Amino acid sequence: MSIVSDFDKSAPHDITVNLSEGFLPAVITVAGADRPGVSAAFFRVLSSYNVQLLDVEQSQFRGRLSLAALVGIRPQHADVLRQGLEDTLKAHGQRVTLEIVPHLRSTRPLSTHAVVVLGNPVTASDVSRIGQTLADYGANIDTIRGIADYPVTGLELKVTVADPKPGGGVSLRKALALLTQEIGVDIAIERAGLVRRSKRLICFDCDSTLITGEVIEMLAAHAGKEAEVAQVTERAMRGELDFEESLRERVATLAGLDASVIAEVAEQIRLTPGARTTIRTLKRMGYKTAVVSGGFIQVLEGLSEELELDYTRANTLEIVDGKLTGRVIGKVVDRAAKAEFLREFAADSGLQMHQTVAVGDGANDIDMLSAAGLGIAFNAKPALREVADASVNYPFLDEVLYILGISRDEIDEADLDDGSFRRVPLAQ
Repeated sequence: MSIVSDFDKSAPHDITVNLSEGFLPAVITVAGADRPGVSAAFFRVLSSYNVQLLDVEQSQFRGRLSLAALVGIRPQHADVLRQGLEDTLKAHGQRVTLEIVPHLRSTRPLSTHAVVVLGNPVTASDVSRIGQTLADYGANIDTIRGIADYPVTGLELKVTVADPKPGGGVSLRKALALLTQEIGVDIAIERAGLVRRSKRLICFDCDSTLITGEVIEMLAAHAGKEAEVAQVTERAMRGELDFEESLRERVATLAGLDASVIAEVAEQIRLTPGARTTIRTLKRMGYKTAVVSGGFIQVLEGLSEELELDYTRANTLEIVDGKLTGRVIGKVVDRAAKAEFLREFAADSGLQMHQTVAVGDGANDIDMLSAAGLGIAFNAKPALREVADASVNYPFLDEVLYILGISRDEIDEADLDDGSFRRVPLAQ
């Protein structure tokens, strides 16, 4: 049967831009094993029939080729063109389809949002539930790509929401947040386009975000006050205590400690898994990097220099005659101060606030994450997850890169180029 026998030649079509008179739009697809020469043979056949190219997309997935072209053809050439492609590409192990598409859109849809799915594992059931939730709110999935296979599985979905205006995806965002809790994978949604790619400053909280522990508790362990301080810390992180009051209460327990303890604690600091990779990758991309901590500058100075951070702000412990006095000097780095410092860093870097990212885990990070263009809650307390733009719940800082749309392949390729590539075996 003729491919165009059922086509009403008098019916209007949407492909008008760049389509020559007497030509009809058609979509041709080629699929099979990826082999050298397939694309060359494909375009050689098209050239034999004076085919007009309107759009082309080719991809390779795990050794399988997918090639699609939107073309303009003369209707009388459709059958013979299809047969010519089939005969030529059969030798390359390819399957061919050709379809006249009179009402195809003249341009590719511009996705309004990016949805990043992170889990260990991510199952087909998870993606099915996410897809159904998107459909329930009128959102269409335009593309899906894998962005990570380590230390978690990551997928990036480009989607178009029903209401593309700013704020139009709020109800969908809430639904995905609820689904995250139900199925146990992280789901982050952010507006797509230039705004997403314009980020150039990232600011991390320190304790339990950039590093695995709480510095104040590590100091308190040397004073025999670890349990007492940990209890106050937990209440403050839940938002039950004013941060400055709780800080002064905890620091008071350190009175009399020898200042040499600071160096010991600095040596004991352990970075969160993925922290070095994350900082290194972002700096390669031209990001300014910062840490703002409710901890202490004397402990963090060495770490900041080692990571080559651009900005570091923290509290200053008072030391008199080689001993801690149990007091801090100057303005306390509290919830409001963290947001102020983020604005200061952005201004100093010549950036707008929508170009900033903030990452934290506690209630004292609420203002900073709210002020940032993108606020990411990292293994966070409920109070912070409620206001964050995205929330990740696996103990790997690499996840921040994936939310920004940076794939594991891109990270690994850069690391291989400069000799810094390594993958630490994950605990089973």
